[in-house]
Amino acid sequence: MADDDLYDTQHIAFLEDLWGDGYLSPGGADEVARVLDGVDVAGKTVMDIGCGSGAIALALVRDHGAAHVTGIDVEDPVCAAARDRAAAAGLTDRITITKVTPGPFPFADESFDIVFSKDSIIHIPDKAAMALEAFRVLRPGGRFAASDWLIGHDGAPSAQMAEYIKAEALEFAMSSPATYDAAMRAAGFADVELIDRNPWYAEIAAAEHAELSGPNRPGWEARHGAGFIAEQIDIWSKLVGVLRKGEHRPHHIRGRKPE
Repeated sequence: MADDDLYDTQHIAFLEDLWGDGYLSPGGADEVARVLDGVDVAGKTVMDIGCGSGAIALALVRDHGAAHVTGIDVEDPVCAAARDRAAAAGLTDRITITKVTPGPFPFADESFDIVFSKDSIIHIPDKAAMALEAFRVLRPGGRFAASDWLIGHDGAPSAQMAEYIKAEALEFAMSSPATYDAAMRAAGFADVELIDRNPWYAEIAAAEHAELSGPNRPGWEARHGAGFIAEQIDIWSKLVGVLRKGEHRPHHIRGRKPE
């Protein structure tokens, strides 16, 4: 395991315990379906940016009928977990997991029908470059469908938001809805749509905090360690604060590459 892996095996186990087997972000298969609202995946080739430990790739194939999913991630532990999950499901012929380095996507122009991502683009600082690359690898008529963690404004985060980002220690690179919208349109996308998910996750995160810190805390500590859970409770308390404040604003982002 590389020393700079952000999602080590302990974090993967904890997040899957909280969010479901194979999921490293909230909402599970239902939220994947909501991100894909209006996007037909059946029979299509999909690139999954930040594929995590593989549950989404399985959902894209099993639940949405994708012909083939190419999942990409920058970390060995999650790529290994995703490959294992695809193999266990007998889907290695329809799911390919590729470790990549930050930068341009290692695929030819017009390689995919859909570019998908769930809560991973936050780790890509240059949203304009990301949008251009997504546009490049999409075939004409292809769709971009993602969810991401946004900040509600341009400029520096508030002290409260900065404290939350520091606690996460995940190299967040948050952009505002306006910045995302401009990046998508400048890349050439049509039908750009941003949907604010703050009200949804503010409620979910509060319930997650209550789960970790309430009567079930001893069980979480037994599974993951008391010190680790104390750290997560601190992070979630800060997360709930910036969500309720409205500065932290998860969004769905969609766009279409013109024919």
